[in-house]
Amino acid sequence: MVHFLHPGHAPRNIVPPDAQKDALGCCVVQEEASPYTLVNICLNFLIANLEKLCSERPDGTLCLPEHWSFPQEIADQFLRMMTWQGKLTDRTASIFRGNQMKLKLANIQKAKISTPAFIKAFCHHKLIELNATAVHAVLPVPDILSGLCSNSWMQQNLQCLLLDSTSISQNSRVLFFGQLTGLCVLSVFNVCFHTEDLANVSQLPRLESLDISSTLVTDISALLTCKDRLKSLTMHYLKCLTMTKPQILAVIRQLKCLLHLDISDHKQLKSHLAFHLLQQKDILPNIVSLDISGSNCITDAAVELFIRQRPAMQFVGLLATDAGYSDFFTTKQGLRVAGGANMSQISEALSRYRNRSCFMKEALYRLFTETLSMKVTMPAILKLVTVGMRNHPLDLPVQFTASACALNLTRHGLAKGMPVRLLSEVTCLLFKALKNFPHYQQLQKNCLLSLTNSRILVDVPFDRFDAARFVMRWLCKHENPKMQTMAVSVTSILALQLSPQQTAHLEELFMAVKELLAIVKQKTTENLDDVTLLFTLKALWNLTDESPAACKHFIENQGLEIVIQVLETFSESAIQSKVLGLLNNIAEVRELSSKLVTEDVLKHINSLLWSREMEVSYFAAGIIAHLTSDRWLWISRDVQRRILLQDLHSTIQNWTSSSCKMTALVTYRSLKTFFPLLGNFSQPEVQLWAVWAVYHVCSKNPSKYCKMLVEEEGLQLLCDIQEHSEATSQAQQIAASILDDFRMHFMNYQRPSLC
Repeated sequence: MVHFLHPGHAPRNIVPPDAQKDALGCCVVQEEASPYTLVNICLNFLIANLEKLCSERPDGTLCLPEHWSFPQEIADQFLRMMTWQGKLTDRTASIFRGNQMKLKLANIQKAKISTPAFIKAFCHHKLIELNATAVHAVLPVPDILSGLCSNSWMQQNLQCLLLDSTSISQNSRVLFFGQLTGLCVLSVFNVCFHTEDLANVSQLPRLESLDISSTLVTDISALLTCKDRLKSLTMHYLKCLTMTKPQILAVIRQLKCLLHLDISDHKQLKSHLAFHLLQQKDILPNIVSLDISGSNCITDAAVELFIRQRPAMQFVGLLATDAGYSDFFTTKQGLRVAGGANMSQISEALSRYRNRSCFMKEALYRLFTETLSMKVTMPAILKLVTVGMRNHPLDLPVQFTASACALNLTRHGLAKGMPVRLLSEVTCLLFKALKNFPHYQQLQKNCLLSLTNSRILVDVPFDRFDAARFVMRWLCKHENPKMQTMAVSVTSILALQLSPQQTAHLEELFMAVKELLAIVKQKTTENLDDVTLLFTLKALWNLTDESPAACKHFIENQGLEIVIQVLETFSESAIQSKVLGLLNNIAEVRELSSKLVTEDVLKHINSLLWSREMEVSYFAAGIIAHLTSDRWLWISRDVQRRILLQDLHSTIQNWTSSSCKMTALVTYRSLKTFFPLLGNFSQPEVQLWAVWAVYHVCSKNPSKYCKMLVEEEGLQLLCDIQEHSEATSQAQQIAASILDDFRMHFMNYQRPSLC
């Protein structure tokens, strides 16, 4: 029942960043700390209960109730949320058939739906945008195009089509985009897209933005067909390009309308195209955005000259190059730079390259260096780190570096300025990384270090059962003393946050208790009462709280002998109170309490009953109360039992003195283990301790424990004490005080049985 309560933490109110110094950070705090919109809440509910709310067609797909109708904006949002949560399947996509949903901006990114399901659900809508990025291979690009072209309205009006990383069946050759005459934006990044396909696409009459990165294009000359309308061209990592650099530059030179050009590449490719581009004076006269990140031989002087000749430029990508470090890039008004020279450039890089792992890991590495001694809360940067982690779950360098950055951005009190929802997302992503890379120790260390953050461990929602399993496994690895102390500390807090049922289902519980006892034994043998010993005793105390399984493991691993040795070795009250709190938990388990009725145990408990430290005396009294309440344990020791009861009564009399009031708050998961003691009128000393204990917690924290008395149906027991003729006057007075507190704080509970 009893467990260790960690000290109170600072107020949870967030102080937003100064909007003038960090406008984006201020915006992120406002967004993350605000409640979800009512629309979001309703749509999440619908998604979670879709099976219950919908009927089923003969083919097994779902159908919305007939009278339901969604406005276009809500329908778009509903589809986007279903896709984001991984709930879009052949079975659920069918709710978008018919006219109850009117879609305009359809997002089916990474969904696993078949061609027939796609055509039936989405190809009758009047879509102007379709994001089919990385859809499952059961829906290949030719089938998507065929489905879209089956709708004459979409042939003329579909404006944006994103097909990044979407598969193409082996028997397909040329992709027929020609019928989609309304297309303005097309992205085929990482698609089996050939030079013939580029020739086909370049003839689209309205095409303005094209991404052919990481495709099989060998010749870009077809772009000249749309040179008078193409405004944005992205073509990084064209690994099959056979043109010479002068030939490529000759094509680019004729793209007079181009406002954005991305020829960035990873350093491993050792591309010199950007170097030669910067030397050209008569090229890209209207360019506004140029991305040459990862290019070789790029200097500040060359980039600066290029930009000065084109004063309309608003963005330049310089990450993983040797440029971006001169004063020009910080003083040029209106110029955004994605690079690694400072936090502003790194932030821009994290935002621009969120979908490109090679640059994401580069930006994260620069961020890690910049944040090693971070003293300013930067929620917007942490948000970008989470985006990188979420977008690249199976990329170890991204996950590892991101975990280190998250640690830097939340340590030393910085987490107090972060919204709980953002911290929750970071923590959940860390545990997802652990599952994807279970054997990468440094990633595990970063996760453990993040859990030592009191703000995260106490305030932030995450799967504490999984966390407890991870930390307990780490505890048994026999790591260095510093990491061991951290694991023990986190275990002691997580143990409080698990229900008794969860604790009982921990496969690692037996090994954790065994390891904790081994630490206690080692520290006691070395006569070393350091912080690790204190944390270990707290962890054992909290793990055994209302956990018969943990208590059993404690006994089976010679726990009693070890803690008796602790009491004989150390006289500090902080250690004594933790040992006695732990033994209280054992005493509450009826099938184990007999193990405490030994000369060694009773001698120490009776001695500590008279301690001047209130906490020590209180816990010793609790053990005696629980043990003496069971007469069967004392069949041959009745005299000793009566002496203990007399000592218990005498000790409690001293507690009524104001000088002996307990200042520390003892905290309980439940008050139910007090109930048999409260109803024990044949042993007034035991009853008196129980009613005093209930009074203590109710007076210290009435909002929690008065409510608990009602919910656990213990209020009537106090009424019985107040009215029962066999109850002592002292017990009746204390019971009356508790009931008075209840009336004062919880009159909203209508209890007709309240005396």
